[in-house]
Amino acid sequence: MLRITGMESFREMVAVLGVMSCAWLHFGLASRMKSPALPIQSEREPLPSKGLSGCSFGGRFYSLEDTWHPDLGEPFGVMHCVQCHCEPHRNRRGKVFGKVSCKNIKQDCPEPSCEDPVLLPGHCCKTCPKGELDRKQVDSMFDGFEYFQEKDDDLHKSYNDRSYLSSEDISPGESRTDFVALLTGVTDSWLPSSSGVARARFSLSQTSLVFSITFQRMGRPSRVLFMDADGNIAFEHRVPRAESMQSNMICGVWKNLPKSQVRLLQAEQMQVSMVTAGSRREEIQGKIIKHRALFAETFSSTLTSEEEHSGMGGIAMLTLSDTENNLHFILMFQGLLQNREKEHPLVPIRVQLQYRQHILREIRANVTVHDPDFAEVLTNLNSRELFWLSRGQLEIAVETEGQDPRRISGFITGRKSCDTIQSVMSSGDALTPGKTGGVGSAVFFLHDNGTLDYQVQIAGVSGEVVGVTIEMKPRRRSKRSVLYDLTSEYGAGRAIGSWSRMEARHIHMLLQNELFINVATADHQEGELRGQIRSLLYSGLEARRHVLPVPLAGQYVYPPVRTGAGGHAWVSVDEHCHLHYEIVVTGLSKSDDATVNAHLHGLAEIGELDESSPTHKRLLMGFYGSQAQGILKDLSVELLRHLDRGTAFIQVSTKLNPRGEIRGRVHLPNNCEFGNRAETDEGESDDGMYVRDPEELKKDPHTCFFEGQHHAHGSHWTPHYNNCFTCSCQKRTVICDPIICPVLTCARTIQPEDKCCPVCDERKEPKDVKALEKVDEHPEGCYFEGDQKMHAPGTTWHPFVPPFGYIKCAVCTCKGATGEVHCEKVTCPPLACSKPIRRSPSDCCKECPEDERRHLDHSDMMQADGTPHCKFGKHYYQNSDNWHPNVPPVGEMKCITCWCDHGVTKCQRKQCPVLTCSHIVRRQGKCCPECHDALSKEDEDLMKIPEKKTRKH
Repeated sequence: MLRITGMESFREMVAVLGVMSCAWLHFGLASRMKSPALPIQSEREPLPSKGLSGCSFGGRFYSLEDTWHPDLGEPFGVMHCVQCHCEPHRNRRGKVFGKVSCKNIKQDCPEPSCEDPVLLPGHCCKTCPKGELDRKQVDSMFDGFEYFQEKDDDLHKSYNDRSYLSSEDISPGESRTDFVALLTGVTDSWLPSSSGVARARFSLSQTSLVFSITFQRMGRPSRVLFMDADGNIAFEHRVPRAESMQSNMICGVWKNLPKSQVRLLQAEQMQVSMVTAGSRREEIQGKIIKHRALFAETFSSTLTSEEEHSGMGGIAMLTLSDTENNLHFILMFQGLLQNREKEHPLVPIRVQLQYRQHILREIRANVTVHDPDFAEVLTNLNSRELFWLSRGQLEIAVETEGQDPRRISGFITGRKSCDTIQSVMSSGDALTPGKTGGVGSAVFFLHDNGTLDYQVQIAGVSGEVVGVTIEMKPRRRSKRSVLYDLTSEYGAGRAIGSWSRMEARHIHMLLQNELFINVATADHQEGELRGQIRSLLYSGLEARRHVLPVPLAGQYVYPPVRTGAGGHAWVSVDEHCHLHYEIVVTGLSKSDDATVNAHLHGLAEIGELDESSPTHKRLLMGFYGSQAQGILKDLSVELLRHLDRGTAFIQVSTKLNPRGEIRGRVHLPNNCEFGNRAETDEGESDDGMYVRDPEELKKDPHTCFFEGQHHAHGSHWTPHYNNCFTCSCQKRTVICDPIICPVLTCARTIQPEDKCCPVCDERKEPKDVKALEKVDEHPEGCYFEGDQKMHAPGTTWHPFVPPFGYIKCAVCTCKGATGEVHCEKVTCPPLACSKPIRRSPSDCCKECPEDERRHLDHSDMMQADGTPHCKFGKHYYQNSDNWHPNVPPVGEMKCITCWCDHGVTKCQRKQCPVLTCSHIVRRQGKCCPECHDALSKEDEDLMKIPEKKTRKH
């Protein structure tokens, strides 16, 4: 589908790269019709605040110091040898701003150390063959897992005896680095130190830092501050008032981290602080560090002191061994060791495991003031200790020895975070994979006492549900390992209840993503649906806490799709009437292009609305992997009304199922469209919109007043003065433009008196009329974001781009039933006069004045009235001319040929044949690879000539 930001993005690319041509708009916009080569950010996601410095390029925001390769669209693609950089600059007032600069990096390619380097797809520089490359990729993949590297004086045993980390579970798009911080009272201030202790866990994913903070023995913080080593505040998170009284947990996301802050974070040079509001101000702070224990942690404890204003505190990160009942733990504490103890290199401490003040285990050890972390293993926990561990009744305590002992302690519970424990069940993930179009959705919540609440939804299955169970991974396919059966709680498509007797081992497996949920039906006794129970990283979407996700099933698509995929989506509308969404999918169709498109459909079901009404559909975003999230702004009044009524759909489509593979119904009661839904205004009947209360419309500052009536912002209508125009209201501004009539395929047409556009004469062309009726019955075609309307196949129109109205210098065409919108820039002919004029403000092309036109010679007249020329860059080309485009700073692109086709520039990359030989090489200066056996002696000698470091223009 066409993305409006495409126009803006290509203007920016033209300005940076110096390529200004009609082909740019032609291919740039056309490329956005197809499945994009890279993930697309939703154009309606909130751009960074005005105070945040950075660069906008191609419809995306880049932080200072960011680098990227520009995407010019088909057939040029991503320019891997061009690197753009967001450079920081300062204006006269000292304010920092970003400026984009791009350069050719091919000349900077290093010399490969091997004799036969290869050029990999998606790369600019040649590299050595696979051996070295794979090793570097594996090394970089584990850069974020620094906890595998043991420090001196660490455990002699492995922290966790797991060794099943799979490279398939680590993808570049989902990689993340975890950090932890222990926050205690500030002791070097003249104010009394706080008694509060907090444990903060951070996950750095791309440029977002997600944090979950639990605290004890202090009031609810009002602010969370991130500071550098010098105490400068880099980011401030204000705790919402609605959240301030709910629990002892704070959730947040720091989005768009500048690269400079990421480097400080990676270098462990950042601190986090929490401050309370009110008369009794408290502050606790701590250093953000990486820690190897975070990867395997499944239990945790926050240790506090009974002394007031002591500034003491600690955290414990614990986990069970995979095969034995050994409890591994690492302790971090602050303030426990007094200053006078710095004189002694070793300080004796006691670590105790207690149950109701009874000491079960005790470990004596020595720690240093400079490195107070402590790690140990409690071996062979008995059944009672494991039971108390699962119930959150075990307490861990640390105490110093000597005349003035100091003590901190805390209860051990399952690991706490703001993440959501959830699962999507699909038939494609069943033990015997299938394609039934059904789906299951489950959300879980783990309490401190080991109770697991669950809410399960099942839809679209092939038969009666006969079993819903939580299981481990089966040792053999024929033998399932059932841990808990919740079938008795199932009814009417849902199962809601609690698993109150989870064992410590089961809690450990749950938080390590090692449990599954299985749904058996009458036709599939071993299971029709199955899904892995996973922790979904917190995203800032509050709907996860309050509402169940919307199940997405192939059976909900019209017509139903028998697919092995499934999904669920959290959707909400905020007070600004912006739509927040987060989609999780599994089992999607695998193809050459795994890009997924998610759409929002304002349509209850086929046949409910009038057959002539268009399908209101908005593109959310494209995404790779299994997740998509974003914000959709500027929702139409009608779409908000569909959400309010429950007649809207979330749909996910793939390349194999472009009309939808899974879908779910969305019901979001909202007050965004208020007033009486009584009579329909004829002026707005074209869009099927209802009239809002006139008094309410007058109060709206964005309302337009036109022809004696008030119109809501975003509305469209046909004006009374001319039914061949379409008007729209864009924030108090009325824009009216003539309607572009569709191209009819019939031989005879008639002009109805009450219509603006001609129609086919059904008396002469019954065959074509049937085709038109078929289009009405099945509202297929192309959806255009600008006017938010469906266009029939073959129709043409000027694109409508709010708030500018119709763009007369471009014409869009709906390409058949594929749903692709193809837009071309109108090419104006070259003029021989010195001062051309624009006769009408709405005209796209200028003309020569009448007085100068009379003086044109015959050749000029022939040229002006003949076949239109093409302009590419700064050059004009005659009809049928062909050339290789020159794209600064790359230069001439010999593998792409452009030609002039009656005023329209068209370009195409050379199609390379498919090679079946085993040894494929690429000759210098050639576009396509060749078989090595087919090369002559001269060709081989030519290949050995080193590439030049500079390109002559």
